Amino acid sequence: MNYDKKKYKLWDWKSPLIFQWKVNPGLAINELVLGQVIPKIMLIEREGNKPFNQRTFVPCPHCGTMHNGLKWSSKNKTAFKNWFGLYCDHCKEIIPVHRNFTSLLVMITTYPIWGWFKSSLKQNWLEKQPERYKKATLEILEEKNPTSGWLITGLYFGLFMFVAMVIVYPLLIGKKIDLQSLVVGIPLWMIMGLAWGYTMALWTNKKGKEMKAPFGNEG
Repeated sequence: MNYDKKKYKLWDWKSPLIFQWKVNPGLAINELVLGQVIPKIMLIEREGNKPFNQRTFVPCPHCGTMHNGLKWSSKNKTAFKNWFGLYCDHCKEIIPVHRNFTSLLVMITTYPIWGWFKSSLKQNWLEKQPERYKKATLEILEEKNPTSGWLITGLYFGLFMFVAMVIVYPLLIGKKIDLQSLVVGIPLWMIMGLAWGYTMALWTNKKGKEMKAPFGNEG
């Protein structure tokens, strides 16, 4: 795609954050249950004293509109329920997204069940989208400590992964849940959850390079 390479950095599947999203099996729950997705193409502003999430833009391949990534945020109540992709409120089309490998495998194996209803489900989803974006805003409320929420986020993620991987998954494959797996799993997933939460907080609040002053205007 055409874009200003001096102003933006292109993020696709080869970018570390996106690659991690695709290969992490736990994030399949985010896609399949919560409807949280990542667009196939993101453009990140290289310069500017703003956090990562404020420097992220999502181009619509259908109409060319450059959406600020904040449009799909918890504040706007649009961060989730994006099972079919990201809705472009400019041209009413769907912006393609990446698929987690695990969720893709689940969708393929269960297609004989939900495939019959795919068209009706998608149409019903599309009809609800315009209303979701009527009050969408890009307004930012500055926080004194933007990474302060990482602890709760990490604990929730760790707890969720513990239940999914130590309890639900063994039940699905017919494996017995023993005391040892529970004892080991609790601290293991809590630590991993905290590490994930802190890493995401640092990443999303990472600031761009300072814009250089024009030659002769320093001072």
